[in-house]
Amino acid sequence: MTSLTDPVAPTGSTATKHIGILLFDGVEELDAIGPWEILSNWTLSYPEDGWTVTLVSKDGRPVRAAKGMVLGAHHSFADVPPMGVLLHPGGPGARALMRDEEHLAWVRGQRATVPLMTSVCSGALVYATAGVLEGRPASTHWQSLELLHELDPSIQVDVEARFVDDGDVITSAGVSAGIDMALHLVSRLASADRARAVRRDVQYDPQPPI
Repeated sequence: MTSLTDPVAPTGSTATKHIGILLFDGVEELDAIGPWEILSNWTLSYPEDGWTVTLVSKDGRPVRAAKGMVLGAHHSFADVPPMGVLLHPGGPGARALMRDEEHLAWVRGQRATVPLMTSVCSGALVYATAGVLEGRPASTHWQSLELLHELDPSIQVDVEARFVDDGDVITSAGVSAGIDMALHLVSRLASADRARAVRRDVQYDPQPPI
């Protein structure tokens, strides 16, 4: 089931590679929307780079996020195009997914076919439970670092990094760190100049007021 029309790239787009951002009930809003803002800005502004990004939920229906925002999906698991990148956010709903054997099996299936698996916040806990992070360096929300180690002691937990790039798996720390990770993705998949252009366009220049 497709709930929304896919984002339309400017005329002349030759986009063939796809980034899917997972949605689920209880997803942390900024975990998904922060990376969406960065990645959709890039893919729509620079279609010649050959990427698209859409939102994906299990059944293609809208989800209710952690703080009540209702988010619509473009695709279901059944009809999402082949993905070059999967982004798994976190949030309170991720804890339920850690106990959902059907979802864990889906994650393992994606691991076998998707070239680059990424996560934000407690999305890393789902990956750890599914065995995706075995023996790898990884990060997650600061409140979940100890749990990440408990889930799989072989994980090399990075307590400082905003994101950890381990080749075909990238994990980021909590919530807003997903924006940093998404900018890194733009740099990696396109160029540092592209990432800087997107950062300027969305005026992302963190200088916390407190």
